[in-house]
Amino acid sequence: MPQQGSFLAAVVEPRSLHILYVFLQVESMSSSSCAFSCLLSFRENAWLYIGGTFVVLWIVVWLYRDSLEIEDITDKYVFVTGCDSGFGNLLCKKLDRRGFRVLAGCLTEKGADDLRRAAGPYLKTVLLDVTSQDSIQKAMEYTKKEVGENGLWGIVNNAGRSLPMGPSEWMKVEDFHSTLKVNMNGVIAMTMTFLPLIKKARGRIVNVASVLGRVAANGGGYCISKFAVESFSDCLRRDINYFGIDVCIIEPGFFKTAVTSLDPIERELHRLWNQLSPEVQATYGDKYLDKYIKVQRLIMNAICDSDLTKVTSCMEHALMAAYPRTRYSAGWDAKLLWIPLSYMPSFVVDIGLKLVLPRPSKSV
Repeated sequence: MPQQGSFLAAVVEPRSLHILYVFLQVESMSSSSCAFSCLLSFRENAWLYIGGTFVVLWIVVWLYRDSLEIEDITDKYVFVTGCDSGFGNLLCKKLDRRGFRVLAGCLTEKGADDLRRAAGPYLKTVLLDVTSQDSIQKAMEYTKKEVGENGLWGIVNNAGRSLPMGPSEWMKVEDFHSTLKVNMNGVIAMTMTFLPLIKKARGRIVNVASVLGRVAANGGGYCISKFAVESFSDCLRRDINYFGIDVCIIEPGFFKTAVTSLDPIERELHRLWNQLSPEVQATYGDKYLDKYIKVQRLIMNAICDSDLTKVTSCMEHALMAAYPRTRYSAGWDAKLLWIPLSYMPSFVVDIGLKLVLPRPSKSV
């Protein structure tokens, strides 16, 4: 018998050897079972792992591709409409600082003078009324002389108006036409007139639409015109992409510009209300106008963004990127509210607007 307490004796004892052997067998089986389980788990989830890897690689490639920019921008000309104020005015200044040759279309002499004083020597202004074909033609002839054989690298159709805007029944036909002439006809006329110059440079057409070109949230010509800009841009892109021309759509959310200024909106709503017959006014009720204006104030104050660079940065990317995007959604409300809402069933949008807007007194 081995001496009690002896470690060596315990190790060499047959019973101890048997226990050790069994333990090692169990450990071996456990390791094999674990490896088999891992292999089985991988086989069962192989497509998940492969799919996840593909998504990560796709994101990395997309981000890299999206960051690539064109070269020699100092030789490229860009024409921008609606440059008296707002997005167009800021964009011209930013493009000028980057080195582009900027041609800014302004509606007024004052707007043109102010912009020239705020920009460098390579920015030039042109008086332009996008509702007049004669004015557009003169601007094109001036541009043709400026760009020469280089052609026009980009046109940014930014000019637009929002008013009158309100319940559809309050509008006259002329109220629709006044907005459509600028926002829809103006974009089409500018694009088609300048297209030969853009085709020569294999350049870019950047059309400013709106999130309200994805979700029709109110009456008047604004939403109609922006839906038209969206569809015109899509048709144009598919027709002329063979010639190396990119067509990009900018879809801003609500920003603090002249388009969303509350005073003109309220004046127009009062004008529209006052032109209604007493019979129509009675169906809405005496307090409806005040309630409607109150809702407009709440919406504008809640979601209007003062940082216009969120929009102009999208425009810059559309002009400078080697691979521009088809659509750019600018603003937190565009990304988190309006664009997701545009994919919802129509009844969801209908219910949402009913909950926000006041109810006429004679509604059923």
